[in-house]
Amino acid sequence: MTSTIPTEPERAAALVAGRRLSFLDFGGPGRPLLALHGHFAEGRTFTRLARELGDSWRVIALDQRGHGYSDRPADFSRTGYVEDAAAVLEHLGIDGAVVLGHSLGGVNAYQLAARRPGLVDALIVEDIGAVVDGDLSFSLSWPHRAPTRAELLEGLGPSAGHLTDAVREYPDGWGLAFDPGDMDDSQRRLNGDHWDDWLAGNCPALLVRGSRSRVLDAERRSRTRLVELPAGHTVHQTVPAEFAAAVRGFLDSL
Repeated sequence: MTSTIPTEPERAAALVAGRRLSFLDFGGPGRPLLALHGHFAEGRTFTRLARELGDSWRVIALDQRGHGYSDRPADFSRTGYVEDAAAVLEHLGIDGAVVLGHSLGGVNAYQLAARRPGLVDALIVEDIGAVVDGDLSFSLSWPHRAPTRAELLEGLGPSAGHLTDAVREYPDGWGLAFDPGDMDDSQRRLNGDHWDDWLAGNCPALLVRGSRSRVLDAERRSRTRLVELPAGHTVHQTVPAEFAAAVRGFLDSL
């Protein structure tokens, strides 16, 4: 599908309790879709998906708290993430959106649907389930600053390829757009049993699983379609065309 939406999305922000929540608005006349990224990422990870969906959907991709261009919060609680997403929708005057989330963003999406059902018309959850048990403590050894971009990427080791969008130049050198300590804290608060939230929502849902992922097994929920694609945990990046086709097929059914 060819899109006529602007080549570059608009970067905008909502103020929540004095904090700036930055997001990309890809515009267009279509129905709203709020996209929530995973740890270490930011809203622009969904740029290709926004283009693939074309004019039928207006993709709004949030830099979640402590990520990208959004401010660092006092905490990384479950409630905080969910209320941030709700606040962005309310800021934009949207009272019913499809909410898509990857990993961390997937839990935030289905918890938003469970706790603020009036804001969510449908869910798309990418490679995360109802029970989460992750460990991001490896990120604590990453360099805080490096004299050059190349040296920063070298210090990030095997993780560098997954972090290029988060690399920034600061007055004191090159670093990342997030604090690894925040990510470790956020993951620990994400871990746990979220079955009540996953099962509480009654809106239509698409659950996308990477066939090589160790994160997600099929999860039972009414009105939920499961699609498995040949990828690991980051399905939307590994097989972007197939992911977009699965998402578009689900959206067309709404």
